[in-house]
Amino acid sequence: MHLPKLLLLHWQLILFVLLSAATLIQLFYHLFFFSRLAFYKPALKSISQTHPVSVIICARDEAENLAINLPGALVQEYKTTHEVIVVNDNSYDDSKYVLEEFQRQFKQLQVRELTQEARMIPGKKFPLSIGIRAAKYEIVLLTDADCVPASEHWISSMQNAYHDDTEIVLGYGAYHKKKGFLNKLIRWETYHSALQYMSYALAGIPYMGVGRNLSYKKLVFARHKGFSAHNNVPGGDDDLFINAAATKNNTRINIDQESFTMSRPAENWAQWRRQKQRHYTTSRFYKPLHKFLLALYAFSQFVFYPLLIVSAIFYNWEYTLIVFGIKLLIQGIIFYKTLNKLGEKDLFGLFLFFDMWMFVYYLIFAPALIKKPKQSWK
Repeated sequence: MHLPKLLLLHWQLILFVLLSAATLIQLFYHLFFFSRLAFYKPALKSISQTHPVSVIICARDEAENLAINLPGALVQEYKTTHEVIVVNDNSYDDSKYVLEEFQRQFKQLQVRELTQEARMIPGKKFPLSIGIRAAKYEIVLLTDADCVPASEHWISSMQNAYHDDTEIVLGYGAYHKKKGFLNKLIRWETYHSALQYMSYALAGIPYMGVGRNLSYKKLVFARHKGFSAHNNVPGGDDDLFINAAATKNNTRINIDQESFTMSRPAENWAQWRRQKQRHYTTSRFYKPLHKFLLALYAFSQFVFYPLLIVSAIFYNWEYTLIVFGIKLLIQGIIFYKTLNKLGEKDLFGLFLFFDMWMFVYYLIFAPALIKKPKQSWK
């Protein structure tokens, strides 16, 4: 019998086989990658040592955010030498005067005023490079002007993640919990991204970090000549740099909840969509292995529920339900444990909805993968 006729005769079975394949792919990611974060316990250090730290924040027209959030970085309980550097990048608002007032109160605050844009280097990379070059200390800790440390031990916790061979520490940048469905979607997507990049790092395949909470040594920045490999790309000061510089030996994660930073979430759908589109315009520049792993996972998520529905209708709903139940059980265990670790446990009751929502999510944001990136970071 010819193959086309055979396929036509058994098309219902083929749908179920495809569903099973998508399920196996999903289970592979959950059991091989995500379980690492679910059952992660930080390695004990034989010798505890504190290091001098330079906190770096880049800001453009962020007077309001600086007034609200900067004190969180300035009042840290960290007895070892540290400094906070704010790079004020061509602001037109009152950022300069806000920073001058803080400087009168906090001697550890250093300000770098930029009054001329680097036209050939789009995005945030030029001011961030200025801040890193100005840093007095080897360990730099990065966050944004719209972020505030979740505790007064943020610096202490992030630097404590460094071991002798560590050059990069990936932190978690959470969003404030607020009322409304959009807030839950934003927090789920943020958690889901962290689930991936932290689990991949634990598997020895680090591929990104987030600039809201990221630390590395100046020597690794110098070794990779800063952002020179992707200076033409407006974004990527965090994920593209980590994609190039991180290895299985030099990278660690930090999920101590005192190490988290908190950001104000987008207030409407359009704002959130713009933020996510900016992120996805950089992912096309990841290493081939990273792109393949991320794409395969996303594709298996995207096709799972359409295949689930058609298999239940046209093949056998009982077998389909068994496959769905197995996937749901494994996911539930992984999501429960990782949501708790990242302080997002209130989202667990909605995880099935959010899993289905990812089909719509990919429809909305897939075009950003081929969209030309915006040249300005603000």
